[in-house]
Amino acid sequence: MTSSDRLLDLIQTTPEIDLLLRSSFGFDIHRKHYGDGFRLASGAPLEVIAGESAGGAYFLSGEHNGRRPVVFASSEGEGGLLAEDLADALEIIIGLEWRNCLSFSGGGDVEIMQITAQHLERSRDKHNPDIDSEAVQVAAALSLRILPVTDLVIQLQAAVSKTEPDYVVTDDDGQEFDPLFGEHVEPLHGGWH
Repeated sequence: MTSSDRLLDLIQTTPEIDLLLRSSFGFDIHRKHYGDGFRLASGAPLEVIAGESAGGAYFLSGEHNGRRPVVFASSEGEGGLLAEDLADALEIIIGLEWRNCLSFSGGGDVEIMQITAQHLERSRDKHNPDIDSEAVQVAAALSLRILPVTDLVIQLQAAVSKTEPDYVVTDDDGQEFDPLFGEHVEPLHGGWH
């Protein structure tokens, strides 16, 4: 049993952590219907492990250096490497508004991602004042680290930058997904508030 399998089993058997991951962090192990037929451009299969409410899916790819990297594919046709293993992915998921951080990354510029992450963290705390304590609860239950946002941004940028060539997601027809890095540097209408 890999460390990813152990984490998934722990989530499955700990209802309050399963609920927090699903409701506050968009990682739902019961939402595995999306992503059938997706694979990596290398031909390697992907195992769907969770979904999120916007239709995206989280996958484990084949073992690499004793770890199973986590790949994400959105319902809008973006995909790529999220983290080197499930523990790293979950640390990013609970500690960072990672999807928007990537969307407003200026094509993967880590300095722009840091600025974006600061704005997103303030917004997240305002909309869910309990989010930090919920992250601590999930981290404690799953033996994860709570890392500073700046470290998580560096970790996320480094992983997503390794998407090509081994972690490019393709659909049934062999169409490659767009990269996870978005070109925008801030929201188009009104910027950051």
